[in-house]
Amino acid sequence: MPNDNKFAVLIDAENISDKYVKIILDEISNDGIATYKRIYGDWTNPALSSWKKVLLDNSIIPIQQYSYTAGKNTSDSAMIIDAMDILYTGQVDGFCLVSSDSDFTRLAARLREGGMLVVGMGERKTPKSFISACNRFKYLDILATSEAPAKPARADRSDPSERTVRAKQAPKEPPKPEAKEEPVKEEPSKGGDAIGLGTIKRALRAISQENSDEDGWVFIGTIGNLLVKRYPDFDVRNFGFSKLTPFLESMGLFDIKSVRAPDNAGKLIYVKLR
Repeated sequence: MPNDNKFAVLIDAENISDKYVKIILDEISNDGIATYKRIYGDWTNPALSSWKKVLLDNSIIPIQQYSYTAGKNTSDSAMIIDAMDILYTGQVDGFCLVSSDSDFTRLAARLREGGMLVVGMGERKTPKSFISACNRFKYLDILATSEAPAKPARADRSDPSERTVRAKQAPKEPPKPEAKEEPVKEEPSKGGDAIGLGTIKRALRAISQENSDEDGWVFIGTIGNLLVKRYPDFDVRNFGFSKLTPFLESMGLFDIKSVRAPDNAGKLIYVKLR
């Protein structure tokens, strides 16, 4: 079912690269419709010139804010004022704040107090305070890396007979000693020091125990929603997965079963702690 929630997408151009625009708009389209698309910065600054074509192609409205003091990000105040004006119109269901700047922490908290769904987007350098103030937070640099196409292997177009000769002439390498298997070390999330796998495992155990039925089963959608409420920057893509089910399977904590939905519209996935 398509999501018809209306969002105001507000971008801090002085803290976000134009290479992330497609990712920003694609991600918010999963949550609803971008009815406002505005970007803030001092457009007389040559450093922002790369944004010009991107704005035209994606129908994003640039808001001019002159830099009155050298080295000071002046787009913050304009973005905050616009956000509050849009909030009071009552024409949106949520906001997408795109920045890696902690100055928007209070804005995110105020919008949530006003009943708005707040989706934050920025790079892994984003301060924890801003991340925690959002309902959900997405790391743009991680998403950009996961969407980058893999480089194809370079084909050897030489004559097959030449490759055979080269293989015979190549010196034989002594066999390598069999490597000892090292114990697997738990690595932190790619989202910096926000959340690691150990923290996620503890949260999964607690959520499962608190929300399971009499037989110990809990709907996988419940787990996903509660994880995001605890950790706004939780995203299975941060750990190299595209879906929640294979991520949970990799944990080795759960038995997993699928049940056909009552209306035969698909399958419902349930998990149970082992």
